[in-house]
Amino acid sequence: MVFDFDTPTNRLETDSIRWDRFDSKEVLPLWVADMDFKSPPCVIEALSNRVQQGIYGYTHSPDHLNMMIANYLEEQYQWRVDPDWIVILPSVVSGLYTAVQQLSKNDESVLIPNPVYHHLRLACSSANRLFQEMPLELKDGRWVLPSNELPNLITNKTKLALFCNPQNPGSTVFTKDELKDFGDFCIQNNLWICSDEIHAGLVLDDDKKHIPLASISKEVSEKTITLMSLNKTFNFPGVGLAWAVAENPTLRKAIQIGLHQTIAPPSLLAYTATMAAIKEGEPWRQELIKYLSGNRDLIYQKINSVKGLSISKMEGSYLAWIDCTTLNHPNPYQLLLDNGLATSPGDQFNRKQFIRLNFGTQRNRLHQALNIIEHCAKL
Repeated sequence: MVFDFDTPTNRLETDSIRWDRFDSKEVLPLWVADMDFKSPPCVIEALSNRVQQGIYGYTHSPDHLNMMIANYLEEQYQWRVDPDWIVILPSVVSGLYTAVQQLSKNDESVLIPNPVYHHLRLACSSANRLFQEMPLELKDGRWVLPSNELPNLITNKTKLALFCNPQNPGSTVFTKDELKDFGDFCIQNNLWICSDEIHAGLVLDDDKKHIPLASISKEVSEKTITLMSLNKTFNFPGVGLAWAVAENPTLRKAIQIGLHQTIAPPSLLAYTATMAAIKEGEPWRQELIKYLSGNRDLIYQKINSVKGLSISKMEGSYLAWIDCTTLNHPNPYQLLLDNGLATSPGDQFNRKQFIRLNFGTQRNRLHQALNIIEHCAKL
């Protein structure tokens, strides 16, 4: 089956966060991490059928959803989990905030990567938790953990490590050995782990695969809450559903604090979209990966030809982490914005001289964005 990712989509007047912030006649917005592609036909059809039922009452999680998710995890990642380990959540972000609040105390601290998806950092600051950054190193074009330096970051107050795989914004898909090293480090230092794996379904290379951190060993699994969702992969974050996997009952209890109280459950349409994607979305996902890989290769070609810019390997997700350090401009984000391209500013991820470009868009729009970047580099 052939799916159309090239036809431009019009997201104006849809209350899109990404498209409404700037004047679309002046600025091409490739910042917030949702894609400009329609969701899979199976998801659209399932949602349409559910809407046509006409009654939208209070809805519980479908009885077989946990089993569907467990089967999906085994099929996709060869990860066997008990359905009872799964907790349904409204979003990965809510899970991050809950994990920090419940797995650390006011006088304890948290390890987080740098660069890092900003909600990992905000989850700590909003809970008034101290945090220590693990500065990722660029080795062979990949952003990886500084394994030799990690012991120096630990104090007797460090209780939790936040992790992101595939890494956001660096897009590294961590290897089994890299995951084992990190998992063993956390075990040796008696740290809980919360692993954000929302981009698991977006590995771009055939010779790489997503490996859930908790699948490395039972010891690591007992220490880990894994947060996952199909929102990014199948492009329905505005509908929204996520889940946590926690073998340890203490962690399962912790991640449920506030659910159905201060944290609302997913909507009935979220269940519908997620189950449709699990059941019938794989052909669409495979075609999406091919298209995104083509976009990724186009970015490599262009950025590597522009003096003053460099880019690491993009192994997973649809986010390009571009190093603008040698442009010698005090604010690369603003430079691009002033010339008609909105990206995510590097300081959002604690690296000011970088920008993050969302390439989950039609190739024609990506060409426009890359032309703007090339123009700015010559100014």
